[in-house]
Amino acid sequence: MRRSPWATLTVLALAQFIVVLDVTIVNVALPDIQSDLHFSTDSLQWVISGYTLVFGGFLLLGGRAADLLGARRVFVAGLALFGVTSLAGGLAQSSGLLVAARAVQGLGGALLSPAALSILTVTFEHGRRRNIAMGVWGGLAGLGGTLGVVAGGVLVDSFTWRWVFIVNVPIVIALVAATPLIVRHFPPRAEGRSFDLPGALLGTGGLLALVYGVVRAEPVGWASAEVVGCLAGGVVMLAGFVVVESRAEAPLVPLRLLRSRALSTAGGALALDGAGFLSMFFLTAIFLQQVRHGSALHAGVEFLPMGAAAIAGAGAATPLVTRFGTRPVQMVGAVFGVVGLVLLAQAGAHGSYAGGLLPGLVLFGAGITSLAVPAQIAAVVDVSHEEAGAASGVVTAFNQVGGALGLAIVSTLSTSKANAEAAAGSSPTDALVAGFHRGLLVAAGFMLLALATTLVAPRLSPAAEQIADAAVA
Repeated sequence: MRRSPWATLTVLALAQFIVVLDVTIVNVALPDIQSDLHFSTDSLQWVISGYTLVFGGFLLLGGRAADLLGARRVFVAGLALFGVTSLAGGLAQSSGLLVAARAVQGLGGALLSPAALSILTVTFEHGRRRNIAMGVWGGLAGLGGTLGVVAGGVLVDSFTWRWVFIVNVPIVIALVAATPLIVRHFPPRAEGRSFDLPGALLGTGGLLALVYGVVRAEPVGWASAEVVGCLAGGVVMLAGFVVVESRAEAPLVPLRLLRSRALSTAGGALALDGAGFLSMFFLTAIFLQQVRHGSALHAGVEFLPMGAAAIAGAGAATPLVTRFGTRPVQMVGAVFGVVGLVLLAQAGAHGSYAGGLLPGLVLFGAGITSLAVPAQIAAVVDVSHEEAGAASGVVTAFNQVGGALGLAIVSTLSTSKANAEAAAGSSPTDALVAGFHRGLLVAAGFMLLALATTLVAPRLSPAAEQIADAAVA
């Protein structure tokens, strides 16, 4: 039976669309989720970081599973898991159940996303058709992030926050039914290799322990046995992860790749970029609703200029890399990000949107993608073609994990500032504004570190053909 590659692209792009959508659609629903399920201020960030940590931690394992078990099989399994846990999240009656559903939803995304990309690269031959397919894939993924905040606002205001999860279910059912009819079966491509499950569990478990320790530091104190034990346990598990990866015949993270200065600095910059982005998104979504008292839809619409600037920044970055090289473009992106966050940190409970929030949102949106695109290119152009896929997976995982760790730090410091201001007699609104400002300045610190990381990165000047190859790695 002949299957259309463009129909296959439609299925794959829609699946990737909802995975990216779920990173942003939830943000504008956070105040309603907090009120309905009685999340504490310090634990609310787990709704976001539970998803991103597991997604980033198991992303490489998902790619290995697609190689060993067959990409279509893993794609369908990931989709089904994503749909079931979306329904579970929408029906959750407690904060613990919602966070658990979000974590397993992240695992579903980690299975389906690399499998979808694997199917795409073997469906379209190298050259113009593949470049068009990758452009559609990337464009829909970026659109998912931008439209997520508006879609979330519409669903929360028209129905309830539960629909930001339940909306995935009919889409997933349709995709699962269509996949066997439209997407070709591809046999496993990596016989004889292992899953390296110990590596995935140690790495993800260590990161979860670190994030939990940071989050618990606000209510129980940094010196408490709980926090110290979690942080120490996280470090031990991550050390075990390094040992396992250094001895494994087929490691999830080939440590030799990190010896590449281009890849290691790109990974660091992307981790810090993710930290700045998730932190800013989380804080601003709450600020717009709880401090400025906008509706969820109003908050989503106010985020749109940032999304448009991010898309424009991504589109401009590739030709600029061809002309000037990776490092100058990354540096400009990092500077934009820092300035945007500092401007946002001046916004108060009152004042105009156009004068107080819009400039910072636009600059930050342009900055995060202007930094990310050249960093992603730099990560893979300096490694062999055979290892480009592994390198791309590593830096993508860095971005997700860095976002979760950064959000934990920013949320903790922001909450502690707000609590201290409230204890000193400030009004609830003034206390929240103070916490918001501190959190954004810490996020700006992450972007400054990204700039410092970029300063020691090699200046690469890839040709247009190398950039096209990097896009499909």
